[in-house]
Amino acid sequence: VLAIGNPFGVGQTVSSGIISGLARSGSGGSALPDDSYFIQTDAPINPGNSGGALVNMRGELVGINTLIVTRGGGSVGLGFAIPANLVAQVVAQARAGNSRFVRPWAGIDVQNVDADLAEALGLDRPRGVLVRALAPDSPFARAGLVPGDVIVAMGGQPVNAAAELEFRMATQPMGSTPEVVFLRRGDEQRVPVEMMRAPADAQPLVSPDRLVQITAPGPFQGRTLAPLTRALALRLGLDPRVKGVVVVEGPARVSRTGLMVGDVILAIDGQSVTDPEEVRRLAGKHAGWWRIDLIRDNRRITFRTNR
Repeated sequence: VLAIGNPFGVGQTVSSGIISGLARSGSGGSALPDDSYFIQTDAPINPGNSGGALVNMRGELVGINTLIVTRGGGSVGLGFAIPANLVAQVVAQARAGNSRFVRPWAGIDVQNVDADLAEALGLDRPRGVLVRALAPDSPFARAGLVPGDVIVAMGGQPVNAAAELEFRMATQPMGSTPEVVFLRRGDEQRVPVEMMRAPADAQPLVSPDRLVQITAPGPFQGRTLAPLTRALALRLGLDPRVKGVVVVEGPARVSRTGLMVGDVILAIDGQSVTDPEEVRRLAGKHAGWWRIDLIRDNRRITFRTNR
């Protein structure tokens, strides 16, 4: 591929490289923004390349150069571009008069199918995402999907992770009906699913007035917390009866003992917490070592820190 731009203002420049990865996102605590999907390339991209074209050897647009991951400010072979098919939908909505990009609404909670889950479901190999819950007016529910189905493809493209399903939907025009392939008790079925906006009465996962940002020094500093609602618990793959506080925003990169987005805080120094204000109160008067009980990646862990 070729990356075109004006790095450091030196003038029109073309650099070459390969595609190193697809569907890169900010999930898992990486340095990339959440809710975004990128093509990774080792073609040198530097300040001034943003907004330039990433093209293949046939001159076809592959993506729009957007950012790099670096420690020194220059390219180290970790460049990222927004995929062209996603850009096309952004442009289409802008031409239609939208002031911001609106992604089709899924109204569905899914889980990646790993080797253990594939064996439990009787699949020959790990693939697809398992449907765990659907909103009654979800486009997938309207199409006939039910909990227990395994989605394996959309619009002729494979789906092997929750992030992939979100990306496949984001590249579909609003109002289109891409074919979704899913497995039900081992049998493959195909149905059209309409891409639609979230209904006006759809409830947000967390009411904005319940969000609390922690500013006091310590392990919670810079994190935005929310109460663990039933909807959030389902989104995180947890038992809806679990009580706690969720980290919904925070630094992109943290140490092994730092709180990450998606962590569910259960207790602080042995005291159960169910409301972000309780965490704010404890954070404001605490000093010394902390003991934090939490759930991360569906595992309950405890760590001590004096940060």
